[in-house]
This record gives sequence, structure tokens and C-alpha cells, in this order.
Amino acid sequence: MGKIIAIANQKGGVGKTTTAFNLGACLALAKKRVLLVDADPQANATSGIGMQLEDSDLSIYECLVDGAKASDAIMHSSIGNLDIICSRIDLVGAEVELMNRRERERVLQRVLADVRDDYDFILIDCSPSLGVITVNALTAADSVLIPVQAEYFALEGISQLLNTVRIIKSRLSPNLEIEGFLLTMYDARLKLANRIYEELQGHFGKMVFDTVIPRNIRLSESPSHGLPAILYDPDSRGAIAYVELAKELIRRNKASKK
Repeated sequence: MGKIIAIANQKGGVGKTTTAFNLGACLALAKKRVLLVDADPQANATSGIGMQLEDSDLSIYECLVDGAKASDAIMHSSIGNLDIICSRIDLVGAEVELMNRRERERVLQRVLADVRDDYDFILIDCSPSLGVITVNALTAADSVLIPVQAEYFALEGISQLLNTVRIIKSRLSPNLEIEGFLLTMYDARLKLANRIYEELQGHFGKMVFDTVIPRNIRLSESPSHGLPAILYDPDSRGAIAYVELAKELIRRNKASKK
């Protein structure tokens, strides 16, 4: 049975989407079967791996609102072992359309139940909010990976997200865990970046990934080419960091099963 990991932080611009499609690609290249679920109306994870929604009639919106099957919405990317359920701007309206639905927080959980056995990892790219769709993602997930930007306001908002996780854990998904905190946009030359990393480790200990994601121009450029960094420039620091993150994630999950 595949592990479902929500990649979430209500603070925007922290590297959620960059992490979602780069980590997904690196896991796939490590021979893991991966499904990327783009649950952000901006659909940047969709375009980041070179997918066009026009190639499919179905997106995550139809799965959540119209009851479409996940298996019918899945598209195969050009990267072996990496599939995706795309997003579209209509997803903005799903928040309203789900509001009065019975058990609205569990819709995505039911959508993914039919396909989770087909994958080793299902990664959900969440929008920068704590709305109904993100709550759906956290309820469906086994764990949440939290990207944290190596800048001054990095820790701002984490307490709110952790409180949401606690509420979901107590009311909706008792097995939900923190997969880890991932420091992104890291520049080792800056004292502030190093201080934030130390603060994260002081607060959360082993829950902080050893891997850090550096500031890297190739990570910024690759989405415009519809490629993850590992295919755009495999020797770049950004690509190497996500390869290391994939290895660390695989190791952690092997250890947790022993």
C-alpha cells in the first residue's frame, strides 16, 4: 500500500511545489512508483513536469466535485514511474462546492483509496492555505512534509499549521504524522540561514531532514522548460539536493517499517 504524503505550508513561496515535482521525479528515478496529485489551483506542479491539462478531460477538480475516479484522471508523465492527477483553475471553486457536502473533509481520502495500492508514494502538492482542499489533503495523508524557507519569517505560521495537524489528527485522521521539516532556499553563507536551521533542529530534532535545499538558479529555471531539475541539469546543486532528499525519505520509511 502506497504512502500518502501531503506537502503543505500555508505560507506561500516556501518551495512546496518545487519540492513536490522534484522529489516525485527523483523518487521515480529511484525506481519507486509515484503519483503526484496537484491540489493547487495554480497548477504549477502540473506544468512543472511538462504536462498539459488539455491532454486529459479530467483533473483533481472532477474527482473532488463530480465523483470522477482517480484511475480515470491519472496521466502518465514522460518520466517513467511518475504519474500525475492534474489541477486546473476551477479548483478554486471546489472550496465552495464542497462546503455543504457531508464528510467534506474525506472526499480526497475516498478518491485516492482506489489507487494507493498501485504506488509506493503519493505526493499531494497543497495550495498555500488551510482551506477545505488542504484539510482534505491532510486527512487523506499518512504524513505531512513541511517545507520551511531559510528566511526571517520562516517559523511564522508553522504553529498554525501544526495546530491544524493536531486537530485533524484528533478528529479525522489519528494516524497522521509529521514526515519532516525541509529547509529550502538555503544559503550556507548567510548567518541567518544557519541560525534558522539550528532553530528548526532545536525545536523539532530528528523531524528535520538532514538534506537542505539550496538556493539554485536551475531549480528556478527548470519549470519553464517543463522539466524537473534532475532532467534539466542533473549536475546542479538543486538537482543533487533533491536526489539526496529522495534517498533520505526512502531510508526513513524503510527504518520506520522495521
